[in-house]
Amino acid sequence: MSDRTGGTNGARGLFPDPPPLPALTRAEGELVDRYLEVLDLLGRINPARIQGTYGGLRAAQALVVASTGLRDALAVMFERGEREVYTGTMARALRALDGERRARRVMLPPSSAS
Repeated sequence: MSDRTGGTNGARGLFPDPPPLPALTRAEGELVDRYLEVLDLLGRINPARIQGTYGGLRAAQALVVASTGLRDALAVMFERGEREVYTGTMARALRALDGERRARRVMLPPSSAS
């Protein structure tokens, strides 16, 4: 279904269509997924943003598993002969998957928020 803005989302033009995800190998897709998972967990652990220790503790525990998945994704790429990471393509994929917003949670909040 197409909306009046030429997009195909169901929100009838309220939200723009997200950028298309670039073509990735299965291993590259796994790398992006695992990286974003680690990024999300780091955002939940960020001591400048968390509300309580329990949520941070749970995220830190999950980070161990997630970082192992990230390592394994890179190992698979290496074993398959994928020696080069195409940073432009990866950046487009991360932007398409809301990576910029997710990365902001890892950073310190503006000083006015303290």
